[in-house]
Amino acid sequence: MKSKAEKKGTAQLTLEGKTYDLPVYAGSVGPDVIDIRTLYRDAGVFTYDPGFTSTASCESQITYIDGDKGVLLYRGYPIDQLAEQSNFIEVAYLLMHGKLPSASELETFDWTIRRHTMLHDQFDQFFRGYRRDAHPMAVMVGTVGALSAFYHDSTDVNDPQARTIASHRMIAKMPTIAARAFKYSVGQPFISPRNELDYASNFLRMCFAVPAEDYKVSPTLARAMDRIFILHADHEQNASTSTVRLAGSSGANPFACIAAGIASLWGPAHGGANEAALNMLAEIGSVDRIPEYVRKAKDKDDPFRLMGFGHRVYKNYDPRAKVMRTTCHEVLGELGIKDDPLLNVAMELERIALEDEYFVEKKLYPNIDFYSGITLRAMGFPTEMFTVLFALARTVGWIAQWSEMIEDPSQKIGRPRQIFTGANERAYVPVNKR
Repeated sequence: MKSKAEKKGTAQLTLEGKTYDLPVYAGSVGPDVIDIRTLYRDAGVFTYDPGFTSTASCESQITYIDGDKGVLLYRGYPIDQLAEQSNFIEVAYLLMHGKLPSASELETFDWTIRRHTMLHDQFDQFFRGYRRDAHPMAVMVGTVGALSAFYHDSTDVNDPQARTIASHRMIAKMPTIAARAFKYSVGQPFISPRNELDYASNFLRMCFAVPAEDYKVSPTLARAMDRIFILHADHEQNASTSTVRLAGSSGANPFACIAAGIASLWGPAHGGANEAALNMLAEIGSVDRIPEYVRKAKDKDDPFRLMGFGHRVYKNYDPRAKVMRTTCHEVLGELGIKDDPLLNVAMELERIALEDEYFVEKKLYPNIDFYSGITLRAMGFPTEMFTVLFALARTVGWIAQWSEMIEDPSQKIGRPRQIFTGANERAYVPVNKR
């Protein structure tokens, strides 16, 4: 990847009477960055940024977020336009290749993905090695990492063709693996993929069909699932994406890198947020109890926090939440759910969050997790599957980010620094003299 950052000028750092000039670069949009790569060499100091909230770890051309304005762009295209007008396979092509495909390119890409959906027959033995009550994310971490043992012909990260094949395989096989993790957890037989179905429909069928009777895929639910995949496909340098890049910087094979991303996503502060939001709505239970919980949320001495509100990056309405809200209503309408208690609580909480001075001042707007949990529950997925679906969708973004990192000549193995506050050097004391 050729750098597109433009040198804008220099910033000066004065330290102990000495001044250092640091290059300042501008991207195509967003804040400028100060290049500190030579700071330790020249000044003998590190920067300190826990959580890397003010640090750009890489140059990327994939996803852009403006949290203050509530903007999310995939390769320059607004997320709401893609969610309404595109489909997941087209978005996958866009993230991976940097442009929307022509009709023939999309047909070829779609055909390729469809023909990589099956898993090696021996691979199913992995699932049977887990306890029946194993969390589906635990199954995902183990099985995705095991892909490298079955498809070792595409693990050479220095071979562009091998990288492409590995990318196609993961995009195609992730729904099959996720559906098997679900089926195994509920004690039902695995359902093989059907390549005549589109990506979302195929996944829903593998999850909900049974040998005794087939599953008729609802176009409304398939479209909702496809839209959910699009909304979760990438989100810039979040924890799991940074994990994939960090693992990949060592030269690890792509299957291992994606497994690392899944492990990071499993954290409740990241991929588990929609499950936490649904649990919170269930805890509130009814609209008449909302004032009590709003008071608790405003009380700084109360540990209760409203889940599904606010975001680490967005300081405005999460653009994905608007699309997810519409999708939620479409799904509930299709399934005939007219008076869902959790949805009623959600609607009233949203109204309060958008009007109450406390929430507006603190910019605690509803985020995507606020609605996605309700939608997925209505579609028949248990809460423990929510993060699995997140991982399925985010695989495309992880692959695009991993590929970009591999092709970036300036990328080095990740090696964060630290402020050491432990003991200074001390002599070992034999145990009988302590």
